[in-house]
This record gives sequence, C-alpha cells and structure tokens, in this order.
Amino acid sequence: MAGDSYEGDTAAARRSRGIRASGRRRRPLSGRRRAVRVAAWTAAGAVVLGGTSLGFVYFKLDGNISGVDINAALGTDRPQDVPNGSMDILVLGSDSRAGANAKYGKDEGTARSDTAMVLHINEKHDKASVVSIPRDTIVQRPSCKGDESVGNKNVPAQRAMFNSAYEVGGPACAVKTVESLSGVRMDHYLEVDFAGFQRLINTLGGVEMTTHEAIKDKDSHLNLKAGTHRLDGEQSLGLVRTRHGVGDGSDLGRIQLQQAFLKALIDQVNSVGVFSSPKKLYDLADTATSAITTDSDLDSVSKLTGMAKMLKGIKSDDIQMTTLPVRYDPNDPNRVVQIDSKTKKVWSAIKHDRPVPKSATKGSAGDKTDIGDVVQQGKAQAAPKAEPDGRTGR
Repeated sequence: MAGDSYEGDTAAARRSRGIRASGRRRRPLSGRRRAVRVAAWTAAGAVVLGGTSLGFVYFKLDGNISGVDINAALGTDRPQDVPNGSMDILVLGSDSRAGANAKYGKDEGTARSDTAMVLHINEKHDKASVVSIPRDTIVQRPSCKGDESVGNKNVPAQRAMFNSAYEVGGPACAVKTVESLSGVRMDHYLEVDFAGFQRLINTLGGVEMTTHEAIKDKDSHLNLKAGTHRLDGEQSLGLVRTRHGVGDGSDLGRIQLQQAFLKALIDQVNSVGVFSSPKKLYDLADTATSAITTDSDLDSVSKLTGMAKMLKGIKSDDIQMTTLPVRYDPNDPNRVVQIDSKTKKVWSAIKHDRPVPKSATKGSAGDKTDIGDVVQQGKAQAAPKAEPDGRTGR
C-alpha cells in the first residue's frame, strides 16, 4: 500500500517519508510545535556546546600557568602566618635571557630577580602597600634547598646581593630570603619575565606615561622624546629596565620608575573595561596566565580569579609605594645596605597591617633620587593658574 513500510525499505527512506521504525507514519507537526521543538533542541545544543567551550577555555588557561610548590620547599621554618585577612605577595621580575628573552643579551644559563616587590593587601582589601627591595642590597642569604634547574643546594652567604637568591635557589630561595629579611610570611609568589611582560602590556593596549625630558638608553632599547606617550610592550620594558637614561644611573632611580609605571599600569587595567568584553577578558586572561609563574596555591584560573576580585577595588591612589630604606655600602659604592632601624619600621607596619610611616624612609638613599621630575603616570598635569598678584591658585 502506498505510504506503508515494506520489506527492504531502508531506515533513511522511511525517515524521508516521515515513517517511524515501527512502520507507523508520524503525525505532521504544526508550525508552532515544530518551532518549539527546534528551539528546544537549539537550546540543548547551546548548553552542551557552551559547556564544552567553557571547559576548553578553563583547561587551556589552567594549562598556561606554571606553578612552584613553595610550601613544600620551605617546610615549617617560616614566619608565623597571620590570619587577619591581609595578604603578602612577593612579585619578581626575572631577567632570564632564555627563549624569547634572548634579544636582551646573554647570560650564564641562570636568571636573577631583576625586580622585587613585596605587595601587601590590607585586611579590608581596599588599600595596598608596595615595598621595593633593591636588587643590589647586600643581605645575609639563608641556607636554601637549591633549585634543581641550577644544581645548587644549601648555599648560605653572609654578604650576598639580594638578587643572587633567585639565581642560586630559584623562587623558593627568593621567598625564604625575603622572609628572613622581613619576618613577614609571604602568602603567595608571582613571577614574570621580559617577554611575558611585553605581551601583557600589548594586550592591555599600552600604558600612558609622561616624560618631562627625553630618555635614551641603548642598553634597555629605549628612546623617548619629552611628552606624553602610550608605551607599547617594548617601550614599557625599556622604561622599567633603564638605569642610565634618567637620574644618577642607579638601581634606586630605576625602582622609582618601576613604581610610577606600576601605578600607570593599574590605571590602564581599570580603564580598558575587560569585564564588558568577553574577547578582551579572554585575551587578557590568556596572556596573563601564559606570562606568569606562581606558587602552587595560586596556579589555577579559579584561584587567580579570586585574587583578582580581591584587588579590583584598589586604585592607583590607594597604593603606598616604598623603597626599602638603604644607604650606599661604604665598602662598595655599587651596592647598598639596609638601615636597620628604618627597615624594622617598614616591616613592622606591613606585619601589623598599617601604612609605612614617613619616618621609616626619611634620609634613605632611595628617597634622594627624585624621578618624579622626569617621569609621571598618565598625562602631564596642567600648571596651577597664577593669581593677579602672582601667587598660584590651589
């Protein structure tokens, strides 16, 4: 009979004529029922595919992150953890010349900490303090379990440059040295190298800085005229690395440049609107997770996201910048030594979740290098208008 199933009929043929496997013909769907069914299957497909895509993105970003188990390496011989809601993070910039960093020169197969900052986030998560540790500071380096990549073990030293800790013992030794100096337990560790720093700045669309005089330094690949610039990754790296282009050519002047740049970077992060654009958010997350190494307690997207939420309310004006109080070493003018009475005030303030008092840095060599006259974050501020009697208005 026409329209009935017959022996030898294929499933495909039956489906083409609207016939079920049982041999009975389907009842034709009304236009509304057909639309509802299509919508239902579309929604189900979107959920499945969307979940798969989000899962792929999550695992891809998770896989970007390199983690180091600082806790296992250091054990229990550490300062007491103060569970008051504040957080202390050691942030290092590595000067490795391996891989994509080779364009910045040759090294001896190891890396050192080119930049070191202790970032303290207060208990309310609305203020932060940054303490920069000069790389040339002479310290008593503790005994460290050596990093296997550099083949060193148990390498204490009475007079060592601060940045040698990373060189001989990797991230764990850098953390242990900072904890030994400060008496403050580091909750987390973050490291970024030259190439990763560049990619991050480029992804953010550059950072705006004003230079009040020309800066030229062939060693850091920097050549800027006086004026306001939106610095790309290459220029930004040159600015935070330059020692000879501004000031007295010391590491202390470079630290002030780095601090000014960090504030400008925070302003840029807050202005790009990444949360309103999924593409921007993904691009930034992909770049950031590829650019950093963290401790193992922070080496996942979910943990980094949690920390980002903690920090999102902090603006550049909410951050106090401090350089560890030092003086030039009388035995070597290319090195600095701590001013013990003042560094104790700095670390005590951090430990007790208070701002660093001005008395802690007064008279320090780091306060005598005024880079503020040369470089500032953002656009140049207009000069105050003169009153009729020649005074400047406020």
